[in-house]
Amino acid sequence: MFDRRLITNFNWTYVLLILLIAAIGIANMYSATSSWTTAAQPVYVKQLYWLGLGVVIIVVVCLVDYRHLEYLSFSLYGGNLLLLILVLAVGKTSMGATRWISLAGFNVQPSEIMKIVIIIALARFFSEKAHLRGFSLKQLIAPGLLLAVPALLIMKQPDLGTALLVLCIGGTMALFAGIQRNAVIFLGITGFAAAGGGWFLLHNYQKQRIMTFLNPERDPLGAGYHIIQSKIAVGSGGFDGLGFMKGTQSQLSFLPERHTDFAFSVFAEEWGLIGCLLLLSFYCLIVIWGLHIALRSNDRFGMYLAIGVSAMLFWHIVVNLGMVIGLLPVVGVPLPLFSYGGTSMVTTMTGVGLLMNVNMRRFMF
Repeated sequence: MFDRRLITNFNWTYVLLILLIAAIGIANMYSATSSWTTAAQPVYVKQLYWLGLGVVIIVVVCLVDYRHLEYLSFSLYGGNLLLLILVLAVGKTSMGATRWISLAGFNVQPSEIMKIVIIIALARFFSEKAHLRGFSLKQLIAPGLLLAVPALLIMKQPDLGTALLVLCIGGTMALFAGIQRNAVIFLGITGFAAAGGGWFLLHNYQKQRIMTFLNPERDPLGAGYHIIQSKIAVGSGGFDGLGFMKGTQSQLSFLPERHTDFAFSVFAEEWGLIGCLLLLSFYCLIVIWGLHIALRSNDRFGMYLAIGVSAMLFWHIVVNLGMVIGLLPVVGVPLPLFSYGGTSMVTTMTGVGLLMNVNMRRFMF
């Protein structure tokens, strides 16, 4: 029998905030692509369709009690690992990367699905294996393997950005679960050493991105062009911006990828510091609200689900904004709800649905 308290505890304000950010993103996409002349359907219209699908996904996810996912977690994880292996074997290659696989007539990107699946799998692990003093290094081997295997498979595609996000999500969940001080120190030292040695395992284009990040001016018309134009666009916005559809970098097509990875650069040029602070405050609210849902959860599995989704949103925002202002290398990470992309929209909305699900059922035992 349907419990009316589920509707009562549905967080309408949170969903409206999500839709507001997505609406701003679509308007920004309209401005960024207004100079395009093509017979194809405009990307902002396609994004509107993806947003509609995202709303349906939220509703569907909320209809199923999230606690059922606890029993399916490792099955979902194993299935997603199989898809990642199939991608490397028979996946579609585009622009030097093999990230997609065709299933039932649809192109599926298993690395994006893994962001949600790893949250579910680690939520079950940490909810079942709690330690009052925190996890020791030995006790972190199992969750470490859960993270390392998909991360390595994703890096083989190669997709360094998504692999790093999966690691960041899992690392954040582990920190919330608690890690003993000695383990933190050891992992920190090992991480720095691995980062140095990992340089020799990177592809040439990935090394180029890091070198460009350190010194974009070394190749201003080549590898450094994206980030140089992005920083010019952000700086041109000044305090109050140049106005909607009046940004020179985007309207005159100096800024590449302005509807995807560098969508925020377009927004910053047109709306300035004031607009950026407002948008960032919206993003801060959705992350803080997610952590609030985690704190109010009545079971550990739901708490870790909410922490994982909040971490996913947080790291996407931090990495994308770090890219567009030159604080981080360009690794192709979209800004949630803002950058064009159906896969990103579906992943984000699935995460939002999980948050709503946990919030709705916090009174149920």
